[in-house]
Amino acid sequence: MAAEHAVGTRKRATAKIWLTPGEGKFTVNGKGLDEYLKRKDLFLAAIRPLEVTKALKRFDVRVQVKGGGTSAQAGAISLGVARALAKHEPDLQKALKDASLLTRDPREHERMKYGLAKRRKSFQWTKR
Repeated sequence: MAAEHAVGTRKRATAKIWLTPGEGKFTVNGKGLDEYLKRKDLFLAAIRPLEVTKALKRFDVRVQVKGGGTSAQAGAISLGVARALAKHEPDLQKALKDASLLTRDPREHERMKYGLAKRRKSFQWTKR
């Protein structure tokens, strides 16, 4: 059976996902998922679509991710895996949608404004 391909994004991170039937091997940029995402919460967030659909040991997942930080990359991996699962087995789409795993998080960084120290922080005001 051919591999399903999907793309997931979050903030500035982009993850390309290839989903193939297998025994549950998960590689990210040539490393194991637990080796790539060292924080437990990010690891759990990345495999959540597979847990919700009970497909953890049914598919091999290969991920190529770039950009953003580790949290954004974990979110991008999660969205990409959910999209690939929904594409591979359309009957899983309802379970993924109910767990809100097919919705992209629209929050982005706020732009830098002139006259301010940061995005919203002002310089200290002095009377004299």
